Amino acid sequence: MSEAVDRAYARLSGRIAGEVRRDEPMRRHTSFRIGGPADLFVVCDTVSDLASATEVLEGEQVPWVVVGKGTNLLVADAGYRGAVLVLGSGFRRRARDGETLRAGAGAILAHVVQDAFRHGLAGMEFAVGIPGTLGGAIAMNAGSRDVWMSSVVESITLFVPGSGLEKVHGADVGWGYRTSGLDARGIIVEAEIRLAEGEPNRIRYEMERSLERRRATQPVGAPSAGSVFVNPPGMSAGRLIEQAGLKNTRLGGARVSDVHANFIVNDGGASAEDVLGLIRKIRLIVKETHGVELRPEIRFLGEFAGP
Repeated sequence: MSEAVDRAYARLSGRIAGEVRRDEPMRRHTSFRIGGPADLFVVCDTVSDLASATEVLEGEQVPWVVVGKGTNLLVADAGYRGAVLVLGSGFRRRARDGETLRAGAGAILAHVVQDAFRHGLAGMEFAVGIPGTLGGAIAMNAGSRDVWMSSVVESITLFVPGSGLEKVHGADVGWGYRTSGLDARGIIVEAEIRLAEGEPNRIRYEMERSLERRRATQPVGAPSAGSVFVNPPGMSAGRLIEQAGLKNTRLGGARVSDVHANFIVNDGGASAEDVLGLIRKIRLIVKETHGVELRPEIRFLGEFAGP
């Protein structure tokens, strides 16, 4: 693998507009602030960069994955034996066309929310306080208890390696709870967000209310990866964990939040194995206590120790 990585690095360096790095510490690129080095870290600034990167990596048989701001990601302490692709400057552009916002998948979701407010467009208030990029939010159909990205996405443009760009209408996406199925179809590069004209004071009020609710119920500001587990049908994962007596449970530098039990926070120096061990403990005890099998919502990248 190391020779293949060396060849891929040599072929991509200077060929793409973006940056190519070796052995990049992933703790710099995850909201958990945890993670060992990725063999390659490739910043793709254009669609041409994406085409070149995926062509070279697949030609050299180097595994690759696309990562946004790493807000729902746990990277192994040993890192990732492959290439991490991120969308650079060319995928952060944003524009308005009437009641539609068009934005690159690398745009910060908070910036898109502010664009909507500035233009007097209603419909994105639910996304206030959700971290990460627009592409990441669409891929996982992020949202609140009642509203999700699927409710405002008009269309998505995908880059399909070896094929090119493909536009998908929102109605043709297999939306589900915390899923879109788009990762299996290609790389999200752009989206059109369908909104409606609204009263500015009302939009501001809804944004402030949404933000206050998040601040009151989530450990905002603490290093975490957001909700750890998907809510089982008709249930709250956080409530199940709390009822099992697991709030504030600690393993190494990782701790179940005392604000919301479905969050694990890095209190300082937590390893990926600390977090994974805590996840396993939570799943075991919740299963024993409630008979419910919790399913992780966060993504795992790299090889982890143990079963």
